[in-house]
Amino acid sequence: MKNEKKLFLTFGIALLALILQFILKQDLYAQILITVSGIFVSSTMFVGMVKTIRSGNYGVDILAITAIIATLAVGEYWASLIILIMLTGGDALEDYAAKKARSELKALLDNSPQIAHKSEGNKLADIKVEDVKINDILVVKPGEVVPVDGSILAGQSLFDEASLTGESKPVNKEVGDKLMSGTINGDGSITMTVEKLAKDSQFQNIIRLVKESEEQPAHFVRLADRYAVPFTIIAYLIAGIAWYVSKDPKRFAEVLVVASPCPLILAAPIAMVSGMSRSSRNGIIIKTGTIIEKLASAKSIAFDKTGTLTNGILAVDTIHSTATFSKEELAILAASVEQQSSHILAKSLVAHVGTEHLLPVTASKETIGNGIQGEVDGKIVKVGKYAFVAPNKEILPLNQTALFIAVDNNYVGYVTFTDTVRPEAKQTISQLKKQGLEHVMMVTGDNNDIASTIANQVGIVDIKSDCLPEDKINVLKNITEDARPVIMVGDGVNDAPSLAVSDIGIAMGAHGSTAASESADVVILTDDLSKVSTSIQISKDTMRIAKQSVLIGIIICILLMLIASTGVIPALLGAALQEVVDVVSIFSSLRARKSKEVIHLK
Repeated sequence: MKNEKKLFLTFGIALLALILQFILKQDLYAQILITVSGIFVSSTMFVGMVKTIRSGNYGVDILAITAIIATLAVGEYWASLIILIMLTGGDALEDYAAKKARSELKALLDNSPQIAHKSEGNKLADIKVEDVKINDILVVKPGEVVPVDGSILAGQSLFDEASLTGESKPVNKEVGDKLMSGTINGDGSITMTVEKLAKDSQFQNIIRLVKESEEQPAHFVRLADRYAVPFTIIAYLIAGIAWYVSKDPKRFAEVLVVASPCPLILAAPIAMVSGMSRSSRNGIIIKTGTIIEKLASAKSIAFDKTGTLTNGILAVDTIHSTATFSKEELAILAASVEQQSSHILAKSLVAHVGTEHLLPVTASKETIGNGIQGEVDGKIVKVGKYAFVAPNKEILPLNQTALFIAVDNNYVGYVTFTDTVRPEAKQTISQLKKQGLEHVMMVTGDNNDIASTIANQVGIVDIKSDCLPEDKINVLKNITEDARPVIMVGDGVNDAPSLAVSDIGIAMGAHGSTAASESADVVILTDDLSKVSTSIQISKDTMRIAKQSVLIGIIICILLMLIASTGVIPALLGAALQEVVDVVSIFSSLRARKSKEVIHLK
């Protein structure tokens, strides 16, 4: 039964009890109704409590059960009924607060594009977004949502990218610029060419991630349960002493009424969902609430290099040919094969050659972490690491990022690339260290010289170079328990296994691969490395507020218990006061939803 229905049912019982006692003057029937209801709720809570204890945890539900039974035992039926209303009302309030806190996440779905205007000669035809094909020509009118990923062929306009990146300032786009689905066109009509199908476009990937986070709700940790044993002991101790001193069993019930754990149970999950909401407004999707807790307590972090610590926009530097192929011919052969790959070097090489010069490729096969091969113009072309294209030759020493090329199993040359460190990388690493991440490392497939150059620029000392995907996994697995939880930050296909095996995987999702985003626990929607430290700060704030809210509830409850032990708070009033504590706990937890100034380290 849903919590709202439980609340309505409890109110119905209360209304019926009121009619029986005060209108029909049937006190006995009213008491029986309340007693049966109290016993039913207590029994269901008892079953849940037993399951909790069997799992090795100790919850605070026993206090609520005891309070209901105690008030019924001493004849405080109406106090018992108020406790029932409080419990069901608290659950309903939790649902409402969670729904409210998720509003920013759901706002993404409201912008989901449904129709695209396809250009057919001199006419426009409205078609479903899922029917759009690559290389189709679309028109996006002023105020409309960009339906799929692509680039501008004609026109110029401002685009609102806030729903994807969190950037409130509109971005000017002109011919040749990339467009992301889900962004909103400003005041100019533009013509675009389609580069990705709807199902592969940026916005649809984000929607899928949001739906996953909603369909797989977080297994929230009830922080109150961590204090369950001492809090329960204190409650029973105060109640027992009050009963012993006063010789009145009602005093025991009066103390336990105000010890009801409902506000404590609510505090953590509401704060967690609020933190997820705040992160989404900052261009970060945290998939579950438990990830927030792990992020807040993380001790180690590992970074991939290319596309993560560096801009990842590698430009072709030099082309070296050792055979009869000219530099241009060699580049075309390599780029033609690499057009099937999502690796950042492949994209740079293809962009350098130009898609109009690419040749058809068949029998394409990629070996993750090593390279790719395919048949081009009757030749078997391999592109990738030197050991992949020339396994029987001595390693060629290069202090630069490079792709090596073999044609028909004969080594024929290589292409070198240049890259630059992200402007925000050094300050981000510094900020992470200030946030308590004691162990910062780089884990990359590049050679040690290149890796060391980048690491020195950003302030990383621990470098793991020449790592295949399985090597990265082993590095993460070998991190000692006292240095965990460990975060892995990456963006490519070869990072996906590492993101999955780490305690917390963070994917740079703005330009990274779908596989990396799917494997990650956190997805950064904007191309900004400082969002990593932002996600950790939001998580720390969320956990701090969650703990504060739980402790506020505990302190108020203990004060009320001490006051109730003197006999000045009747059971009925004590039950009503618990609703006030509920409200205080909920509003305290909702503080985690408020945006705070975020310093972008650029």
